[in-house]
Amino acid sequence: MITKHTTETKTTHRPQSHRRPNTHKPTSNSFARFRDEENNKLKVIVVGGLEEVGRNCTLLEYGNNIIIIDMGLQFPEEDMPGIDYIIPNISYLKGKEKNIRGVIITHAHYDHIGGIPHLIPALGYPPIYGLPLTNAIIKKRQEDYKDLKPLNIHNLHIDDKLRLGCFDLEFFHLNHNIPDSMGIVIKTPEGVIVHTGDWKFDYQPAGEQPADLQKIARIGSEGVMALLSDSTNASQVGHQISEAEVGTNLEEIIGKAPGRIIIGTFASLLTRVKQIIETAEKLGKVVALSGFSMKSNVAIAKELGYMKFSPKTLIDIRQIDRYPANKVVIVCTGAQGEKNASLMRIANGEHREVQLVPGDTVVFSSSVIPGNERTVQRLKDTLFRKGADVIHYQMMDVHAGGHAKMDDVKLMIRLINPKYFVPIEGNHFLLHYNGKVAESMGFNKDNIFIADNGQVMEFTNGTGKLTKSKICSDYVFVDGLGVSDETNVVLRDRQVLAEDGMIVVIATVDSKTGKLVQNPDIISRGFVFLKSNKELIEDLRHRVKKLVVDSDPLSWADTNYIRNKIRDYVGQFLYTKTEKRPMVLPVVIEV
Repeated sequence: MITKHTTETKTTHRPQSHRRPNTHKPTSNSFARFRDEENNKLKVIVVGGLEEVGRNCTLLEYGNNIIIIDMGLQFPEEDMPGIDYIIPNISYLKGKEKNIRGVIITHAHYDHIGGIPHLIPALGYPPIYGLPLTNAIIKKRQEDYKDLKPLNIHNLHIDDKLRLGCFDLEFFHLNHNIPDSMGIVIKTPEGVIVHTGDWKFDYQPAGEQPADLQKIARIGSEGVMALLSDSTNASQVGHQISEAEVGTNLEEIIGKAPGRIIIGTFASLLTRVKQIIETAEKLGKVVALSGFSMKSNVAIAKELGYMKFSPKTLIDIRQIDRYPANKVVIVCTGAQGEKNASLMRIANGEHREVQLVPGDTVVFSSSVIPGNERTVQRLKDTLFRKGADVIHYQMMDVHAGGHAKMDDVKLMIRLINPKYFVPIEGNHFLLHYNGKVAESMGFNKDNIFIADNGQVMEFTNGTGKLTKSKICSDYVFVDGLGVSDETNVVLRDRQVLAEDGMIVVIATVDSKTGKLVQNPDIISRGFVFLKSNKELIEDLRHRVKKLVVDSDPLSWADTNYIRNKIRDYVGQFLYTKTEKRPMVLPVVIEV
């Protein structure tokens, strides 16, 4: 239940210094019964998002009260073949499900909501709180998991105040690149914690209000123990550019293009999609969407009133040939070079409705996710070969990042004025850059917590500490077979297969005597080409035969012994010959 919490909290004004008296501890009687509990400390634990971009998830625990902020996914790295994505490890919460008072979602990007279908059922379906667009996208994704119970989900208004166990929460509007992005203020018995989610300051946003600087300043004036703030772009100098500037450039490109415009972006980057549709409508052009998630998100945003355009502006992609080429704008997924996404299929000539022709202009309206550089470059090469003109953010401002740069971080720190600064949401090196921003503003290094995933931060009596204690935060993999934190064993096998291949040794033995019936068969896949390495294979075949003949025949009646003996011997032999370690699969056939 969402309530308007009216309990007043006594606060004092502080000097503008990070060395200040303890004014962060709430004195409200509403916290008294919680603080009287023996040995209670506020624990803040970031389960995911401190060593990677993605799977963002933060726990706050006080006594038997737990709240969770975000449940995201992380897309797999190049050395994770067959993995669909990675989600936070919640094994710490096993047995504590009844203590979870709620899950709060800062915004609807998959690195903040992607773990919900897998984690919420395991936690006993605790209530989820988010702003309307966020909740609508969560519900839409949940339709893919028809065997699960309905979510216990609640719509928030940005001005709501919420009581969850011993935690009093309020929210403040921030800009990102999807509507309904918010920061969270958590008033705890040991002080106030502020969590920004993903954010930037945009003084001329597209279709929404600027960040609520007045409310943020008011929150800071009331006393904040710790600020947990996005680190993704904190290493970059200056301010993040405004969506208004991107809109001006997109209008120029769309207006002057001699043929069709094909714009690749994220399906979740609804602010950009809104700009494109509205600009096309203004210029008398029609828009076709390609990609299931793109169509779904736009439909949700339009239904909730976040997008407003004439029904005639949006056309079915199968109708694009009915319009002059210079009147058509196609918005599609795949700007990261995803194999099955629309833009890649268009580039490869595999899209059913869109075939590239000379005169088409392709715009990459997104930055490149680290690790995708080579894939995106190959995609651009393919587009150029097909005669398209390609425009991307390094040529002109056709993309504004959704994350605060260095000067934005400085302003947030100055407004919130926390005692402790905790960089979150980014690779470890990005956390350090974010911490250096705070240090440049006079923060004591001891008050900047650069944590690892699972590392426990404790706050009590106005003092914070980054402990050496850690909870389990290992990867939990999701692939076609399901969800498992033991998939790392399977993953190692896949990595071995990808790097060194495998070799199969088939030994046919007499079931009674254990003697070899015929010469061993050798099969190689991804290791060496048999026809080009006949000498090596014959040598191996001879050695396996000799291994069997020279051994005690009776011991070979144990097929497990046979397999282990062959595996160890063949592995050592092949490494000495090739310096490779293929996976060795011994197959024993008894006749």
